Amino acid sequence: FDVTLVVPKNRVALSNMPVKSEEATSADLRTVRYERTPIMSTYLLAFIVGEYDYVEGRDADGVLVRVYTPVGKSEQGRFALDVAVKTLPFYKDYFNIPYPLPKMDLIALADFAAGAMENWGLVTYRETALLVDPESSSAASKQWVALVVGHELAHQWFGNLVTMEWWTHLWLNEGFASWIEYLCVDKCFPEYDMWTQFVTNDLCRALELDALANSHPIEVPVGHPSEVDEIFDAISYSKGSSVIRMLHSYIGDEAFRRGMHNYLTKHSYSNTFTEDLWQALGDASGKPVAKVMQTWTQQMGFPVLEVSSEQRGADRLLRFKQDKFGASDGSEKEWIVPVEVTTSASPEAAVATTVLDSKEGELLIKDTPSNQWVKLNPGAVGFYRVKYSEDMLSELMPGVQSMALGARDRLNLQDDLFALAQAGQASTVDALRLMTSYSEEPNYTVWSSLASNIDSVGTLLAYSDVDAEFSSFVRQLFTPALARLGWDPAQGEGHLPALLRSLVIGQLGRHGHAETVQEARKRFAAHCDGSATLPANLRAAVYNTVLSSGDEAAYNNLLKLFDSADIHEERVRIMRSLGSIRDEELLQRTLEFAVSDKVRSQDTAFVIGSVAGRSRLGHELSWKYLQDNWGALMERFQGLFLLARLIKSCTSDFVSEERAAEVEKFFSTRPCPGAERTVQQSIENIRRNAKWLGRDGDAIKTFLQQYSK
Repeated sequence: FDVTLVVPKNRVALSNMPVKSEEATSADLRTVRYERTPIMSTYLLAFIVGEYDYVEGRDADGVLVRVYTPVGKSEQGRFALDVAVKTLPFYKDYFNIPYPLPKMDLIALADFAAGAMENWGLVTYRETALLVDPESSSAASKQWVALVVGHELAHQWFGNLVTMEWWTHLWLNEGFASWIEYLCVDKCFPEYDMWTQFVTNDLCRALELDALANSHPIEVPVGHPSEVDEIFDAISYSKGSSVIRMLHSYIGDEAFRRGMHNYLTKHSYSNTFTEDLWQALGDASGKPVAKVMQTWTQQMGFPVLEVSSEQRGADRLLRFKQDKFGASDGSEKEWIVPVEVTTSASPEAAVATTVLDSKEGELLIKDTPSNQWVKLNPGAVGFYRVKYSEDMLSELMPGVQSMALGARDRLNLQDDLFALAQAGQASTVDALRLMTSYSEEPNYTVWSSLASNIDSVGTLLAYSDVDAEFSSFVRQLFTPALARLGWDPAQGEGHLPALLRSLVIGQLGRHGHAETVQEARKRFAAHCDGSATLPANLRAAVYNTVLSSGDEAAYNNLLKLFDSADIHEERVRIMRSLGSIRDEELLQRTLEFAVSDKVRSQDTAFVIGSVAGRSRLGHELSWKYLQDNWGALMERFQGLFLLARLIKSCTSDFVSEERAAEVEKFFSTRPCPGAERTVQQSIENIRRNAKWLGRDGDAIKTFLQQYSK
């Protein structure tokens, strides 16, 4: 492409390539011509005209990197610049291919439906995915910026230098970038423990969606533009990245890098199919990559491995059987599953590996006496669930309490059991009982997974009469963690304790822990009157806690903070807290606020989602609001990923067949292109919740009543 822009003289004008020449056209206009781009797909062409400041630097190879920010906020681009300057050489070394363009611009846009877009040499971002304020940005926000920068810059090679042939292969772009962003951030910030966070952020998220009958394969035929929107989901991104992580482990880093280099070199400036990548990685590793991976990308769902063990003298014999997880259709699907096993004698390194390529299989583990535990899927690298026999599961319990099991394994154990309970293949009471073994847990990400599963139970019980007992259970589980952490950071405290403190206070505040509510109110009052500023890491937790037990005065104080906020991250934090209020009139006001001119279109869905996701009343009100304002919301969001997000948040947490039928009826006469699959997933989720409550509700109630005595 040769790009020429005629622009106002006093505006910044950018495109993919550096400026070749510019000249005045009139008193007010100038003509800017840019260097010719390489051969590339049209969707990567970009030009931007506006008012911006920037910070700049050069990477180790001399590539000019700039981060463009709103005027007067250039310092907020400094963190992203540091990440970008480290990231370009990292990818150059990893792929063994130099960055193909002479410059790299990253720019923050005020209102942007996507999180970011990887235009070659000119990547666009939401402000919250690029800007970091040293005073007002939380640890979570910095981490998010690092991940999104890592993701988009990976696309400069994987997606831009080599582009997928058709949208069926979108996952090649997104799954790969969603995997390597973690590799990159882990290299830049090892203290973030990114690979443990990957398990909750991506693996668990993908397993949850892919358990539905209304999921879809990673590779999905696309025949209409609205179908493209539908595949920008957790399957393309999170399942895609999870199966690439599994593949990387299966063939090893050296073969993986060699295969990637060969793939990118052979197909530079052209288009590829998924099979081209399998070919390159298969050739580099000598393993049957295509045969294995087709079972993961061309059929939806994933297996659950049922495992039992038998002692044979000094050895242990494991027996496996695979079935499609959650299948109610008598499915005979099979996967080729790389299986690794650890024991208490070797909790970190696998003692045995096999590839399960049929319905059933066996594995003999040498020198494993009966007093040792055995765990499948160490590090939660495999994209499958494990259903242990009762004795194997109880043998693993001491490993949780003693921390002999690594963090990813402790996380994976309870998440698998919880998912099995949700699917009716295990008892929810057993899953809750297992959670009580985690009271001494130190790891943020393990707590994050526990909290997510607890929230799912809370969704069910919102429609029962044991809400109070459930809150008591949550308070007992989380209180010891807050006692250890305290409200204020210790000297030299790292990144992860800050994330954990926010999570723990948020849970205790939401479930009415009296001391937490009292302390949050005290600190909020001091923040509002200017006597003591709340640290950024505590703000979301404190705002939510204060509102969940607050009145109109607290709500109005938060809106005043919204009006005076100087950084969009803080406004987003406040917007996402407003739904915590329990008063019906104020929740209604929040829904109206979501579509007011105070809220950017990109954020509307999140404000409505905060109302829907915090209480039974909020969920009822947001569903009614969606129905009453369907025409206007449709107009606002049509053709954007945000419509699907809005539908999901307003519908999927109901728990009765009546509500499933109501949602089904409403959408039967209202087409929503780009979100049709989300509607079906929500209806399925409601029915799954209803079955779950019907199946386990009484047992959960009895357990909670006994536990809270």
